[in-house]
Amino acid sequence: MKTLNIDIETYSDEDLTKVGVYKYADSPNFEILLFAYSVDGQPVECEDLTISEIPDEIVAALTDKNVLKIAFNAQFERVCLSKHLGVPYYLDPAQWHCTMVHANELGLPASLGQCAKYLNIEQQKDTRGTQLINFFSKPCKPTKKNDMRTRNLPEHAPEKWQTFIEYCIQDVNVEMAIANKLNRFPVPESEWKLYTLDQRINDRGAEIDHELATAAIDIMADLSEAGLNEMKELTGLENPNSLAQLKKWLEEQGTPFEKLGKEVVLKALALGNLPDNVAEVLKLRLSLSNSSTKKYLMMDNARCSDNRIHGILQFYGANRTGRWAGRLLQVQNLPRNYLSEIDFARQLVKAKDVEGIELMYEDVPDTLKQLIRTGLVAKEGHRFIVSDFSAIEARVIAWYAKQDWVLEVFRTHGKIYEATAAQMFHLGEVTDYDWKSHEGKDMRQRGKVATLALGYQGGPGALKAMGALENGIEEHELQDIVDRWRTANKRIKNFWHETQKAVIDCLQNGGIKKGPRGLKFYKKAGFLFIQLPSGRKLAYAKAHLKEGDYGPAIFYEGQGDKVAFTEQQTYGGKLVENIVQATARDVLAEAMVRLEKAGYPIVFHVHDEAVAEVPEGEKSIEEMNKIMSIVPDWAEGLPLNAEGFETKYYMKD
Repeated sequence: MKTLNIDIETYSDEDLTKVGVYKYADSPNFEILLFAYSVDGQPVECEDLTISEIPDEIVAALTDKNVLKIAFNAQFERVCLSKHLGVPYYLDPAQWHCTMVHANELGLPASLGQCAKYLNIEQQKDTRGTQLINFFSKPCKPTKKNDMRTRNLPEHAPEKWQTFIEYCIQDVNVEMAIANKLNRFPVPESEWKLYTLDQRINDRGAEIDHELATAAIDIMADLSEAGLNEMKELTGLENPNSLAQLKKWLEEQGTPFEKLGKEVVLKALALGNLPDNVAEVLKLRLSLSNSSTKKYLMMDNARCSDNRIHGILQFYGANRTGRWAGRLLQVQNLPRNYLSEIDFARQLVKAKDVEGIELMYEDVPDTLKQLIRTGLVAKEGHRFIVSDFSAIEARVIAWYAKQDWVLEVFRTHGKIYEATAAQMFHLGEVTDYDWKSHEGKDMRQRGKVATLALGYQGGPGALKAMGALENGIEEHELQDIVDRWRTANKRIKNFWHETQKAVIDCLQNGGIKKGPRGLKFYKKAGFLFIQLPSGRKLAYAKAHLKEGDYGPAIFYEGQGDKVAFTEQQTYGGKLVENIVQATARDVLAEAMVRLEKAGYPIVFHVHDEAVAEVPEGEKSIEEMNKIMSIVPDWAEGLPLNAEGFETKYYMKD
């Protein structure tokens, strides 16, 4: 097949980092400035589109299914070129491969420059890029020096423009050099099909309830102004939003705070020993820092001319597991909703009836926060059908470990929290115990927190992180809960240790080590690979052993908390977490392929949940659940179940 490697430089008055590529290219002021390309690996050519056009044969190649288009973060090139060429929808993603996806699949950096540096290839990214992009690709501030212009054109800096052309050419060279280096580990065809599906989902986008979003923004602006004025009155400060000023004031009140993060403030307020004026100021600070407005602003700012938000999912964004990552709106992290009469709450917000919201729901910022999900709506004449897997990770880990009593629970009544508590505290049959009694509710809570927190070798700290203390479990009980859960789940505990042992063995001695359900562990060219039952592989770059406190410890290089790639340590429980979440991802991926074929167009999805936008009167939640619950051929014996609902707007049922 012919190949066409591409890199472009563009201009738009929209901020790419804030609104994403779809809104960026949707601007009337968007244009492609430079188009660099290589046909079949030949020397790179660059068209200056400010004075010429893309050659006809290359335009033809962009829509030719027999030509494979390749770019680093190919979504950017594909969406921008779709706009440039006036393609009615978008260029077909099935004809595109993305080198960034290839790098992500191998656990490598997702930035072109970082990836090239990490691989130590001869071709390296031109470091002048950021300055050139800031100069030519973004609006500029009018000054006397630049004759009050708002944009820099090639004629304003011919030498810089020539450098920009060279920079664009070099990006194609770097991208091709990376691809050549990675091609010894090709991406499976099944993953490219998933990438195509992912791009179609992003192209489809989801409609925004513009009325709700703008009303929420206005309400929060008014509340913030009122809250700030109140803080000024209480503190006498010129700017109570200033951390330095507020800390100084708190010190003067005899209540010094080293930090003023949300958790610290909530804890201090919960103790109830702060002076009234200090407590009031801190409560106001919390309400002012409510991040829900940012989500509504994001919805509204990234909304394209079709009233939809696009590009909210990143394929293979979590490169330890291959799960999708959120972009822009971060659908994986939207607040849950617990409001009663959610329809009525939405009406009150749209009417900007703050008094009504306070009367019905008391806390206005919290009400707005809980309604964020409902800002994503089904288009006219359609509804969302939302289906999600029940306790998918608990099912997958039990399936791998062959933890029979857990599998039996999922094959029968499915009450895993109750069954876990019954196993841990020897409560007898789940059906015979009174779970509605005060003691029963407490026991179920312990079973729930243990199920959610302890599957990946977590201890008391994991229980705390899962909210054990907030749910009435005493600190002195935590270790006992850990011990009881591990005793009840000996095979899962064994799965952690066997996984760690297999990885250490293959890093020490080479060869292929086998795990349960067809898992395989092996090292090749510096990568530790874990092959999943689906056939997909997880990759850990530069995996190696070091002597630790308890024998050999496993290390690899991966994404740290900040931008840089750093040495990371892992262990049995963490590896099992990667394996389980990656397997759950593969189950969802296959389900989404089936849903699309069956006429359920997915508009977005979250870990274990798919959201399809379906015409009124067509299809059903029952059929969608049934399609979701089909067990993949490679996962024989995995008990799957999906549940869901139909709705005009997105929410948690």
